[in-house]
Amino acid sequence: MGFTVVLGEVAPCTVMVMVEGCTIGLTILASTAMAKGMSPFVFVVYTNAIGSIILLLYSFIYDRNRLEMPLLTLPFLVRVFFLGLIGVTMAQNLAFLGLSYSSPIVAIGMANIIPALSFLLAIILRTTKFNWKSSGSQARLIGTFISIMGATSLTLYRGPTIKNHSSPALSLQSAAAAAVPPPQHLLVFLSTHEDWVLGCILFAASSLALSIWNLVQVGTVKIYPQVMKIISFYSLFGTIQSAVLSAFIERDPSAWRLELNLELFVIISTAIFSSLIRSSVHIWCMRMKGPSFVPIFKPLGIPIASAFGCLLFADTFHYGSMMGAFVCGVGYYTVMWGQFREDDEMHKNSRNLSSSSDEKVPLLQEDSQV
Repeated sequence: MGFTVVLGEVAPCTVMVMVEGCTIGLTILASTAMAKGMSPFVFVVYTNAIGSIILLLYSFIYDRNRLEMPLLTLPFLVRVFFLGLIGVTMAQNLAFLGLSYSSPIVAIGMANIIPALSFLLAIILRTTKFNWKSSGSQARLIGTFISIMGATSLTLYRGPTIKNHSSPALSLQSAAAAAVPPPQHLLVFLSTHEDWVLGCILFAASSLALSIWNLVQVGTVKIYPQVMKIISFYSLFGTIQSAVLSAFIERDPSAWRLELNLELFVIISTAIFSSLIRSSVHIWCMRMKGPSFVPIFKPLGIPIASAFGCLLFADTFHYGSMMGAFVCGVGYYTVMWGQFREDDEMHKNSRNLSSSSDEKVPLLQEDSQV
């Protein structure tokens, strides 16, 4: 029993750490493929096309023993259409376009401002009430401010590089003589056609789109609890929409041609990992540990990406961007702590109301019997 309890605690944490590490690794591979000429729009279309096929097959197996709800209805199709439009066509295309101009540390750092943006949207749309006396609301407000400051710092200040010479571990050829061309790197951390500010802005816009997507998704899951089918359908809609968008942007047929190289490997690996492995792991961990377990591992990507950057890409990795990403992570945890605090306060209030009503029931019953 003791070993089972320990395994139940260690296994979910270990799996989540591995998922975040794989996410960083695939992000670096995608950055490298784009530096070699792969279009980010083509990448989004192919990965979602493969992912949609996998998800559609898996969702029918996953939900085969569950109570089926009619899915091919107009309200459901409208919701998954907008989920695909916001979560795939807008968010993913903006994110990978931003990656082609910046680096994975920006992707990880900007992803941590999503809870802050969701909190601001909830206040603007009046889907949540801000209580100045609540410690949870105060923490969410402070965390939002920290997140915005971190994102601003990440955009405007990169600082000096960790090291001023290339890492020999990832070079195909060494620059032994001055006449030898610069070494080609197996992996790329910083974009070769860099525009740091534009990349950060694109990632911030992607995070805003994902914040809106979260609001729509929550309402959709409440109506249609078959999560895997929702994911597969909105991924399919997003693939079709992204294909239409890319057809106008990428008109060169050679951009769509795939060969047995790094691009094909990254596309297939990202599709399988993002659609099947990560989704399954997240659902499994939430069932074992609760819905608040998975989000707490999101900022873990920052130290992982920083370790990759310092050890392997020291000549392109900057102190300022690393610190800005860490500030975003602090803001993330502050907002999430405030949200958990507010949830606890709501549960306590609901329990107090139910207990007080239970105490009044016998008196009402006695009065009715008189």
